[in-house]
This record gives sequence, structure tokens and C-alpha cells, in this order.
Amino acid sequence: MASWVSLLLFLFCKSVVRAQEEFTSETPINNVVQDTQTGRIYLGAVNSIYQLGPSLQKQARAETGPKEDSRTCTPPASACQDTKPMPNLNKLLLVHPSNGTLIVCGSRYRGICSLLNLTNVEQQIYYLDTKGERTYVASIEDNVNVVGVMSTYKNEEDTFSVFVVGKGYGSADSTKLISTRILQDYGDWVVFESIIEASTVQTTPFAPKYLHDFRLAFKEGDFIYFLFSRTLDGTDNKNLTFVSRLCENDPHYYSHTELQLNCGPNNRYNKVQAAYVASPGKELARVLSGSSSMHGKVMSWDKVLFMVASPDEDDNDSALCMYPLNIINEQLVDIISACYSDSGKISGFPAVDIPYSSKTDEFCTSKISVSDTLELYKCGADFLPSPLASKPRFALKADAMWTTQGLLTAVAVAVENDHTVAFLGNSQGEVLKVHLTAMPNMYSKIPGVHFLIIFHVLTPQITKVPVQTCLQQKDCQSCVELRDPYCGWCVLEGRCTRRSECRRAEEKNGWLWSPKHQCVKIISFHPPNLSCKKTQKVQSCFSSLSSLSSSLFLSFCSLLLFLSLSLALQNTNSLECASHKHSYLHVFRYFLCVLSCVCVLLPNYVFGIIFLPSVLISVYFRCMSCVASSWGCQWNTHVHTCSDMNDAVAGPSIIKHRQVSPPEAKCPQFENPDPGLIPVGYKTRISFEGINLDLYQVKIIQCFVLFPSAVTLYNCSVGREDCSLCKNADTKYSCVWCAKQKACVYEKLCNPDQQGSEYPYNTDCPDPLITDIIPRFGPMQGGISITIKGSNLGIHRQDIKSITVAGEPCVHQEENVVCEIGPIDPQTEHWGQVEVEVKGGKRGTSSMYFTYRNPRPEAVKPSRGPKAGGTLITISGLFLDTGSKGDVQVTIGGVECTVISVNLSLQGRGFSKAMTNKEAQAFVGDVPCLVNTLQDDKLFLDPPSTPPRARSRRHRRDTRPELLDLTVRSHKDRRKSQQAEREYEKVKHQLENLEESVRDRCKKEFTDLMIEMEDHTNELSEGRIPFLDYKTYTDRVFFLPSKDGANDVMITGKLDIPEARRATVTQALNQFSNLLNSKTFLINFIRTLERSHDFNARAKVYFASLLTVALHGKLEYYTDIMRTLLLELMGDYVHSKNPKLMLRRSETVVERMLCNWMSICLYQFLKDSAGEPLYKLFRAIKHQIEKGPVDARVKKAKYTLNDTGLLGDDVEYSVLTLQVLVQSEGPDVTSVKVLNCDTISQVKEKIIEQVYRNQPYSQRPKVDSVTLEWRPGSTGQILSDLDLTSQKEGRWKRINTLAHYNVSTDKIEETCTKKNIRNALLEDDKVFHLVRPADELDEIKSKRGSIKDKSMTKAITEIYLTRLLSVKGTLQQFVDDFFRSVLCSGAVVPPAVKYFFDFLDEQALKHNNVDEETIHIWKTNSLPLRFWVNILKNPHFIFDVHVSEVVDASLSVIAQTFMDACTKSEHKLSRDSPSNKLLYAKEISTYKKMVDDYYKGIRQMVPVSDQDMNTHLAEVSRSHTDKLNTQVALHQLYQYASKYYDGIILSLEEDPAAQSKQLTLRLQQIAAALENKVTDL
Repeated sequence: MASWVSLLLFLFCKSVVRAQEEFTSETPINNVVQDTQTGRIYLGAVNSIYQLGPSLQKQARAETGPKEDSRTCTPPASACQDTKPMPNLNKLLLVHPSNGTLIVCGSRYRGICSLLNLTNVEQQIYYLDTKGERTYVASIEDNVNVVGVMSTYKNEEDTFSVFVVGKGYGSADSTKLISTRILQDYGDWVVFESIIEASTVQTTPFAPKYLHDFRLAFKEGDFIYFLFSRTLDGTDNKNLTFVSRLCENDPHYYSHTELQLNCGPNNRYNKVQAAYVASPGKELARVLSGSSSMHGKVMSWDKVLFMVASPDEDDNDSALCMYPLNIINEQLVDIISACYSDSGKISGFPAVDIPYSSKTDEFCTSKISVSDTLELYKCGADFLPSPLASKPRFALKADAMWTTQGLLTAVAVAVENDHTVAFLGNSQGEVLKVHLTAMPNMYSKIPGVHFLIIFHVLTPQITKVPVQTCLQQKDCQSCVELRDPYCGWCVLEGRCTRRSECRRAEEKNGWLWSPKHQCVKIISFHPPNLSCKKTQKVQSCFSSLSSLSSSLFLSFCSLLLFLSLSLALQNTNSLECASHKHSYLHVFRYFLCVLSCVCVLLPNYVFGIIFLPSVLISVYFRCMSCVASSWGCQWNTHVHTCSDMNDAVAGPSIIKHRQVSPPEAKCPQFENPDPGLIPVGYKTRISFEGINLDLYQVKIIQCFVLFPSAVTLYNCSVGREDCSLCKNADTKYSCVWCAKQKACVYEKLCNPDQQGSEYPYNTDCPDPLITDIIPRFGPMQGGISITIKGSNLGIHRQDIKSITVAGEPCVHQEENVVCEIGPIDPQTEHWGQVEVEVKGGKRGTSSMYFTYRNPRPEAVKPSRGPKAGGTLITISGLFLDTGSKGDVQVTIGGVECTVISVNLSLQGRGFSKAMTNKEAQAFVGDVPCLVNTLQDDKLFLDPPSTPPRARSRRHRRDTRPELLDLTVRSHKDRRKSQQAEREYEKVKHQLENLEESVRDRCKKEFTDLMIEMEDHTNELSEGRIPFLDYKTYTDRVFFLPSKDGANDVMITGKLDIPEARRATVTQALNQFSNLLNSKTFLINFIRTLERSHDFNARAKVYFASLLTVALHGKLEYYTDIMRTLLLELMGDYVHSKNPKLMLRRSETVVERMLCNWMSICLYQFLKDSAGEPLYKLFRAIKHQIEKGPVDARVKKAKYTLNDTGLLGDDVEYSVLTLQVLVQSEGPDVTSVKVLNCDTISQVKEKIIEQVYRNQPYSQRPKVDSVTLEWRPGSTGQILSDLDLTSQKEGRWKRINTLAHYNVSTDKIEETCTKKNIRNALLEDDKVFHLVRPADELDEIKSKRGSIKDKSMTKAITEIYLTRLLSVKGTLQQFVDDFFRSVLCSGAVVPPAVKYFFDFLDEQALKHNNVDEETIHIWKTNSLPLRFWVNILKNPHFIFDVHVSEVVDASLSVIAQTFMDACTKSEHKLSRDSPSNKLLYAKEISTYKKMVDDYYKGIRQMVPVSDQDMNTHLAEVSRSHTDKLNTQVALHQLYQYASKYYDGIILSLEEDPAAQSKQLTLRLQQIAAALENKVTDL
């Protein structure tokens, strides 16, 4: 078997030198694939499938042969005769990541495939050889190639994972050239069955003549492509290369079209050997788009097919050709169009062939409208010719980009620094590196170093070799001699690197690219600085001077290009640059040119030049800039110049450099300009105060003012477009309205003859002008607001005296001209103009009319719906567009219905038979309407954006609705199938919305999430899960839910005890602790409290938690008390109550004690096992939610699992990447991804999250303590949630977002400074973020949990609810991982769980009425519901994190699913069931089985003895008790003893055991010491 090379490219993060890694197979290797998610590599070899790690270490091996078989055998082999052991060649290897399997197809048993486990290929998931020919996939012939690609298949109900196979012909094979294979049993289909029967490319007698040799299958966009060679028509054995294309959703292969690809002159390289699809990169795209190119415009992001081919007759000659995929698609469309409309001709020449057919007559005979046909039938149809192929004349031609001797058998392409490198493998096992430019060159045959990996496959060995050797080169010369596009010399670091690894590569000459073959090595300069006005020799020392050109030195010697220099070579290591004055030097005489050099003499190190900034010193600059500079300058007050220091020039007119301190004290200065305000366009005299002017012997000083910050220029017309705005300007600007100019100008720029008045301030403003009214229709009873737009309508509310609408008064509401109309008398005219009167009696009347009318609903569809709501109904009638959408309120039987949209509709018959909605044109009057939906009897229209023009005064007075005109573009000779086709398109569209979008989004979101979670996974592997310490964990679990929360005394640990009594109290509490260690006392204590009516459930929980802390030092004793109380509780429920209800709630002290006991015993299990998947789940939910908009006020998100927390609006947003600089945290800039719709506080949260990601939440700065400053340029702007720029919408104010400030990624620098500043989000009820409440009434109702709020939740449209499914699919893996970590008895089970479950089993056996279901419920109530649900809903109990409300809402859904999985009862779901229940309905059965198996597995485990359990508890006590606030717990427990003192004393006195131990006396002594309680002592 010939040796060959397979190239796969993928990116590793490291860039270090390492030895080549290789793996040797026992047999030749046929195929190599990689799982991109795990990095695992799979080898398909003869008789074996190998699973390798990323470093080629063997992880597993599956044996696939040899097998007992024969060429004529029809599986199963047991039914065949004359069989013998035959090798099994791997024909096809595909990764199916969605279900974790590897598709393996071999040459044995007629090419039957199997499914192996991706994580362990030794585990076979599926194999069946009894289903006959329909499951034969590959070929038994050694020389027949098989290719495949993963895809999906949709029918009317479901979507399946499939793989599409291209296979050449073998004498004993089926003739299915192309087939689609299903990967699951469905109906009559079985796994691997070909589910599409297309006679054109399957089961045809002509297939053997074409000698197909498939080389590549790939998917791009909505198409699947195959690349192969075949003969032209079966009569000539010469091979031609073709690319064929199929629509991915074509269930009949009608779209199969082939295009011939010619490579090289006269198609010399006619047979394809291998190909690769990749983007070309910027430089290669430019070459492909050149003037001599035949490809047209090619962009760097386009896809290009890179193909290596060879001549049929010469295996010692090969070429690389390139075909842009968009050009392939365009030419395929031309072929299809020619067949459909032009009788198969292009420019009069036959262009279309129909392969695999015996037809000799014309087949492209139909002439159909190209635009309509390609749009409707872009994937073909049963009545259209197929398959199609191009004639040789119309093959897609490409020049040979690069040619070589030998047979090229593999190609892979990568882009580095916008340059493209091709890695070509040949039949000798060599890898050739070719830099693809206008003049391509092969620069190496040697493997290299950056791990853009090539798998170099030689029979039977696979070797991983890096593709560049940058770091191996130790000096610039060897680096540039590589001519490797990956490499370059990093000047300031002195090493050969990739551009991305050189820190200052972006600076000019900071990184010298290897193919340019240039090096600069500078050792020193003398002198280090030089004035531009002086003539002096500069000596520069270089290494390797002889290899550099003089022009390169000139660029360094020219001193920022301001001097003209000559060169003189002195010796082999130095260069002199003599500076000369130049004729144009005076232009630059005020520049000081400074050259500094780093002179560190290290071997093999290149030294860089640092150019310090030039300083411009001119007569226009102030004296202070000159004498205070660091460049040694002096100022001449007579000639006003700044010059070099010159000791020969002196005198009172010379101010020396830094002569006095400060040096600028002697400089003449001008200050305090008057006036400070200068109007634009008016010549103004300015006076200044002078300092040190006595140095000047002149009386008149002429100056040019460069407008310092003390002088302000202003323009009256800016922002004051009408008279009313002008008159409202501040009087200090002296702005007036100039009537003649019709503009706001400075008062002295308005002449009296222009004004019509001597005093411009007396000018009256023009009458108000009304330009628009919104809306133009309102109800007869009024009550809605209308907005009036125009000019000269006043500035303040008091400027408007009155507003009338159709003659009726309209009440002015806001600063903007918004008024509320009142009711109108039905006897008067219902229409009229709008009139506004402002101060001064000026009136403005609208040219448009407002009409009063009432909406008239006439029909509702559908007429019925579920009680749970959620039904989308359509109301039809007249005048339904009255008012604005926000004014419309719909109620059905007293229940409010949310209005989604308002449309017009037209009723009739036969609409869909005559036209499509794209062919219909509708008009209301003279205004066109958009046809939204077309049905057979109805036409739904979007209302026009503008009202129709009235055609006469009679029409304006006519209040009847405008007639709706309907124009139809009809086509003759329509086929009867078009109506069915429309129905098909409609159904297909619905399926795409409800299935494709969800599935694709799940896949995309999951992929994105896994990529984004890689950083978090790395953090986990480094032990960065922010686990809380034991004390904080117990504080939060025990006491955070208390009424005082984080301020609870058990968390703060602060007791208010006077210093004088502290010793007494401590001694008494120790005595009380001893008393609690008496089981008799403690049992009486607890019973007494529980008998008290005012000892409520909250008090029981708190008391039990105090008791847990107080007894933590003796947990075995605590366990004994808990067992005793549980036995009593169990007896009560078994004998007098329903046993199934036990442990259901924390209604007793012991139930809470059990919860705390579980929390204590499972802490280490959380840290060791379950904590990681829980943390990953929390992070995944948080990350997924923050990828989309989150409303900061209503706490709803676009991406969530909770339907009540779903943001039911489409919010437009984009992702921004901010560059954040944190003051006091160093100079490093952090990239942070945010949304432009995020509030400033949300942005702060994300910045803090990213910058301090390695710190736990409690150690990070709080949002309120930081400020955010945006620096788009040299100045900064403080960003806040609310400020004076915040937008107002009616009575509501919108919280500021990044979009509000126009923050974008191309000009962002963020500064985050720690300060004690409150959050700008004020306690203002009238603010909103993304969704504004309809009105104040709605908000008040929603706060009370009104019906409207609930109905709005139910009214979320179906398209929004699909987001729940998308998020669920994205997070599914994380949910499953957590459930498995908790419910897997095969792993480590905490001893406390086994111990307690055995205790329940033992007690159940003692009672006759306790069945298995009851035991299941007890176990569920004691562990999953009592502990795991609590931790799942509150990750901050175990991790140092913050759980926001939106994250909590999604966690609650998962927690509810966990609870449902633990119950025995079956949940009967219906359409009325809550969305949260429906979301995980499919998985519940799986989770229930996990719970059952978990309980069964624990029951079968080795029992945990009392001794073992006590040992474990004693270790927990020893490790953690000293960290807890035991004294505080005792003090708080005593408060209960004090409150119920009399009852406790009575209980002890009635107990003989207590009497014998004198427990009453001991309690009395403690009471006397702690609170001076009067006792009987």
C-alpha cells in the first residue's frame, strides 16, 4: 500500500519547543479524525480503531478485524460459506459529538458500520448485521474511496442526525453514489439505513462507467458538497474533476448539480488528489482579486477550495489550484438557470449536461421565469430536470498556483498575520510548506514549532510535528533566513517569534517579518542627542554592517526626517552621519531632534532605538514653555524666539534655561481676558492684564489669541432653531430672534432695518406651527393623550395657555406638548383641527385633522382557549386603530389581554388561489399597505405609517373609512401544484421557526458556552473554586435565612455584654453547656418549647441551628439526641398520622436538626465531589443569562429557564469589548465583554467580575464603591445610571446604558476607580431599564400581584417561550453532570447518607404500615429535598459568590425539576401545565430512574457501623468546633430557656430522672448567675 500524508490543523495555546510526538500502529492507517471538543484523535487503521490523546498517547484500541468473511457473503457471516479471515480496512471515520459516538465503517460485511463510544472506543454502542442491503454503507473494495459529512434530516414532524456518504463503485457494492444514513431507529427505518431514494444517483446501471473517485465531503451554509473525479460520459477513461452540490434539506436529491473544475493550462492537472476548505487571508484574497484574476472580488473571510491535483498520465507532476466557494456557487446557479429558462444554453452554447442517464434528446426544454423559479425551486423539484452537470466548455478554470515534481496527496491551509501557508503532503511522506503569494514559494520541508499541528501519516505511523521553528533561531539573521511567514525578529526582545508573541510588534520595525529578509542591529550612537540647528558628526555603531544597505542607515540617521544627512563608512562596525544645514531647514528650526539609544552589550542580542518625542518651540509658544523644558533652551524677549543654550549670548533680554525657580517667573504673561464670552461672527476687542511687560521696549503689543480655556466662543443659533428657544437663552449671551433672518443671532448682528424694530428684544415670535399630531384618531369618551409636534410652541409648560382638539379643550400634561383629550358631545362634529395658544395670544392651527370615533370589534378568532391563557387571538372590526397601541386595552370576560399588534384586514374569497402575499399590492386611499398574511378568505395588512391624503374637501368631511384598493399581479398558465407548493412552504417555514431555530441555537449556544467555560474549567483545575470555609458555610446554611440575615448575631459573633459581667456570663454559659449535655435535660427542654403555642416554625428552625452549633463539639451526642427525637416523631406519624408526610416540612426541632446534620456531614463531599459540577452549573447559568439583555428593574432576562422571569420583548443589542484600566491595580488593560444595552451598574458588575475573577466575591469591590469613566480621547466622562442626560419617556425616566453614551469598541478605554460613592440608581419608582410599564396604574397593580401581571406572563408569545427550550438545551450537560454527581451510588457516597438511610430502613421494618413508597419518600425528604435542593437554590451557601435574582429564578426551575425527579407520583402534564414543568418533562423519567438506582445502590452497600459513624463525627468536631461561635450560640439558647423558664422547671420537676440529677437546681443556679433571676435558692 502506497505511503501517503493526511493533514489536520488545529490550534494549541502553547508555543514551546518540544520533541516530535508519534504513534506507531501495528497496521497501515487509513483515516484520521479529531474530536474538537476533547482534542482526542481517532485512527482508522486496518483491523483496529485507535483512540489517542492530544499528545498521541494511546488511550484505547478497538479490534475490528480480521473477520471471517468472503466477497460474496451477505451478512451475517454465520450464514455464509467459504469464509476466511479477511482484513478490515477502515473506510469511513466520523465524529458524532451530539450523542458521543464515533461512526466507524469498514470493508468487511459489505461495508456495515458501527457506533463506538467517543470516550472509550473499546465500548461498542451499536452494531447489527441482520438488516440487509439497506444498511450497507461502505465498500469492500480496497481501492474505492468513501467520504462522509455529518448533517441533519427533517421530515414533517422530527429532525434527525444523519451522515451523508459519497462512495465510488465497487463490483460487489451497491450503486448508491450518494446516500443519506440515519443514526437512529425511526418508524420502518433502522440505524444506518439509506433514507433517501433518488434514482439519478443511486441504483443506476451507468454508475460503473463513470469511475467515481471521491476525495472530500464538506458542508458550508445550507449546502453539502462532494469533490471527486470521474469520466465524462463513460466512453473515455480520462478523469475529470467535479464538485457537486446538494441542498442540505433536499429530501429527493433534486438539487444535485455538478460543476467541472479545470486546474492548470488546458486542464493539465485533471485528477483531484485531495482538498481543503478554508478562508484565504487578506493577502491571498488580494492576489485572488487582482486584475488578472478570473475569480472577481474575493474577501479574506470568504471560503476557498484549495485542491491538489495531478495529470492522469503523469504521477510525478502535481499542482495546487484554488476555487472561491462563492464563484463555484455562482457558476452552479448559472448552469441551473440555463437549464430552467434558456434551453440549457449560455451565450448560445450548450452548457448543461445530464449525467448518469441514457437520454439523448433535449432535456432542458422548459422556459420558466428564472427569478421566480430559482427563488421557489432553488433546491429543484420533481418536474424539473435533475441531476445537472456543466459541459466541459463551461468548466470553472483556475491557474496552477504552485506546481511541484512528485505526487501531492494531501493539503491543509492556515492563515498567519494575514498571510496564507499551504502544508502539502506528498507520496514520499514529506510535508512541504508553501507561502501563497503572487509568487508562491516553498520555504521548507522541515517540520517546525508553533503547534498548529500537522498529523503526518506514514504507513503505519502517525507523527505530530509543529509547523514553524521560530524560537529555535537565536539571532536575527537565522530568523529571517527561514523566510517563514510565521516568524519574525522581535527587535526589542531579541528573539525570533510569531508576531502575536512580540509585545511591541505593532510599532514600526518592532517586528521584522522573516520573508522580508531584513535585520537591523544597532549598538550605539554618539553623541546621544543633538540640536537640529547645529552641524556635528554623529557616530553610529552597528553589527553585521556589511550586510545592510546605506538606504536603511539613512532612515535611522535622518533624525525623524527633519535633517538632510550624508553617510560615511569608517570601519566595519561604525557609521558617521554628518548633518548639514539645508535650504528649507528654517521651516523646522524650532524643532529639537533627540536621538537616544539603548546600549547594552550582550552577545546575540539586537539593540533598539528609542525616539523621544520632538518638542515644537515657536514664537507663538509662550516663553514659559521654552525655559521650563528639559531640552536646554533660552528665550529672547526682544525677538520672541526660543533657541539653544548659548553662553555667549547674554543680557537682560535673555531668559536662561531654568534660570530662576520657577524659571517661567520672569516670562511675560497675559492673564484675565475681558470679556470672557465672544460671539461668533462679531469682531470683539479683548483686554488682558500683563505681567513682566517691562522687559519689552514697545508701547503697542499686538497679539494673536489662541483662545485659552478662559475665553468662550458661542453661537446663538446652535440649539435654538425657533424663536421660543431663542428667547429662552441665558441673557448673558445677548441672543435675539432676528425676524428678517429668521434665525437666532447675537443682538448686534441683527440690524434694526432687518428686525423691523429698534429694540430687537421687543420682537414677537411667529405664530406656533403644528407639523404633526400623534395619534390622529381617538375614542368618543376621550381619556387618551395626544402628542403635538411643531415649532414656536413655547419652552415651559406655562408658556402654553390652551389646547383645543376638534373644538374641545385638551388638558396639557407634560413639558412636551402632550395633552389629554376629553369626551366629545355625540351631537357635534366628530372631527376637526388642533389649535394651540401660547403666551401673547399667538395661535397655531394644524393642517391635519383629528377624528373622534369608537372602535367596533366584530369577530374574535379563535373563540375558545385554555384557562391557563397563552392563546394568541385575532380581533377584527372597524376603527380598531383608534388611539395608540398603548391606549388599547382588551378584556375577555373580565380578564385583560395583552395587545401584540394592530393590523388591517380585508375579507373576500379566493385570494390565495389568485396570488401570493408577495404578489398582492394594497392601498388605503393613496398610501400603500404591507400585506402581512394572505389566506383564502382574508388579507391581513399592516396599517399605513401615514394617513391617506384627502382628495377634496368633501372627502375630508367624510368620516367613513378610506376604501381599500387591492391590486394583484397575476401570472397565466399557473401549474396546479403551485398551491400545494405554497402550503408546503408555509409548513416548512413553521417548522424552521419552531424546530430549526431551537436546535441550531441550542447547538450554537452550547458550543459558545463550552468555549467560554474553558477559562472557568482551567480555574477549577487550579483549585480556584471559591469554596467557603466551614464556619462561613455553616453560618449561611444555619442562620442566613433568619429574619436578621447577615446581621444575625450568630454570623457577626458580637454579644453586648458589659465588661464587668463578662467573666460571670462566660462561666455561667459553660455551666449551661454542661447542662445541655444532659440528655434528660435537653429532651425536656425541647419538649417544653414545642408544647408552647408561641414557639412557631421560624423559632424551631432557629433554635435547632443554635443547638447544632452549641453541641458541635460532641456531634456523636448530637446524633443520639436526633435519633431519639426522630423515633418519637416516627411513632407519631406511623400510628396517628399519614406516614408519608413525615420529614416533609421543618415543623419540629428535630427535622431542622436533621437538615443541619446532613449539612455538616456532607460539607467535605461538596468540596471533593459535588461542588465542582454545581459551581460549573452556576457559572454556566450566570454566563448564559448575561449573554443577553437583563432588565435591571424588573429582573427579567432574555435567556432564562423561568418563564415568569423571561423578558418578553425583542431588545436590540450588540456585544462590546471594553478595554478596562483599573486604577491602583497596575498598568495592565483587561478586555471585558458587555452589552450596549447594559446599565452602568451592570457594566461595573461585569468589569469587577472579570478584573477580580481570581478573587472570591466577598473580597471584590462592591458596585457602589466604584466609578466608571469613559475615555474616548484625551478627556474622560463619568458614566452613571442616572444623570442630567437621562432620557424621559412621559413620566418615566430610562436608566442610562452604554448605548445612551454612544460607547463603542473602536474608541473605548475604561477606568474603574475605587471610591466610596453611592450607586446612581436612585430609589425612584419612575425609572425603567429595557421595558417601560404601560402606565402608573399597571405598575401599582403589578406590585400587588394583579391579574393583569399574571395574564401578561401567560401572554408571552410562543417565539419567546422557545428561548426557554434553547437555554435548557444549552445548559443540559451541566444539569446532567450535577445530577449525576449527587445521584450516583457507584461513586463515593458520604457515610452519613448510608448510615441514615439504613436507620430509616430498619425502622420501617418495625412497622407494618410502612411500604417501599413511604421509605422512598422518607429518604427523599431527608436528603434530596432537605439538603440538595437547599444548596442548589442557594449556591452562595457553599461558594463565595453572589446569586442575582435572574440566576436564582433559573436555579429554582432546576431545583423544582430535582424535586419532581425524587417523587414517586406521576406528573400528568398537559398544555395547561406550567412551562417550567413542561421544560424538563422529557428528562424527568430519566432522573427518576437515577434516584431509584441511587437508593437501591446505597441499600446494597456495606453498612456503616455506629462506631465508624461516631469516629467520623468526632473528626468533624475536632476539625471545626473551635472556629464556631459556640459561646454566642449558648447565650442565644439561654434566651429561650429564660423565656420558657417556668415551663422548663415544671417539666424537670415532674421527671424522676431529672429530679435524681438535680437538673432543676442546676438551671436555677445558671439563671441566677446570668440574669440575677430570683429563685427558690
